[in-house]
Amino acid sequence: MTPGGQEEWPDLDELAELAYRDRRRHLERQAPARTLADTWKDLKREARALLLRPAVRQAQREYEAQRFKRHNERPVEFAFTFKAIGACAPRTILDVGTGLTALPHLMRNCGPVVTAIDNVTDYWPKGMVNRHWHVLDDDIRRPTLAGSFDMVTCISTLEHIDPAIVAVQSMLDRLVPGGHLVLTCPYTERSYVPNVYALPGSRGHSNPYPAQSFSRADVSGWLEGQAAIVSQEYWRYWTGEHWTEGAATIPPTAAEAQDPHQLTCLLIRKRD
Repeated sequence: MTPGGQEEWPDLDELAELAYRDRRRHLERQAPARTLADTWKDLKREARALLLRPAVRQAQREYEAQRFKRHNERPVEFAFTFKAIGACAPRTILDVGTGLTALPHLMRNCGPVVTAIDNVTDYWPKGMVNRHWHVLDDDIRRPTLAGSFDMVTCISTLEHIDPAIVAVQSMLDRLVPGGHLVLTCPYTERSYVPNVYALPGSRGHSNPYPAQSFSRADVSGWLEGQAAIVSQEYWRYWTGEHWTEGAATIPPTAAEAQDPHQLTCLLIRKRD
């Protein structure tokens, strides 16, 4: 108590110093020859472990909760994407529609500086946190993101964006002259479908969002006069005509444009 009868608050710096000295004495009793630098390193290591504990627990929960559901299209899409990175050697990449995937982290491991965006506000009503990479909340149809990139990637996302042509134009606008756009999406050469999940034979009726399947006419309209296709792959994943129609064909088979297929991977180059 102070002379005036009021309680005196303790000095926080003094308390921190006392706690540090107490912890240091404990460590020094374990190894008397320890230096101050060694003790400080241990304290920093313990603090870092404490800060990382929630992330470690989340990773452990994900590991323990794993259950096999089905094979998906990511092996084909990611293989195409990394092949494009190897061939084009971009220094900067914008990934559109990242969601919860680790793709930006993996691309960063290849060397490029990576920016990731997703329309969290509209497509993730409960919020979304990607524990692999920092994802900016931005809508590619009307982005607030500034700057240009050597490459833009959009993996299994364009089919959920309406109108798709606005999204593609915006992605091309984000590219430097001569830059590259990597797109993967449901595709059938001769016909466009506004929502494959609504088709009678679709396996996706329970999905709460639509998925478009694009055609050659769509791609030609997106690129006319401003970009050209460098390479295109066609893949058959289903026995039906369109994406999710019929039974899944696993492993998928590479196809030609005239053969049955439901998925495409595109490498597009913006004109200089």
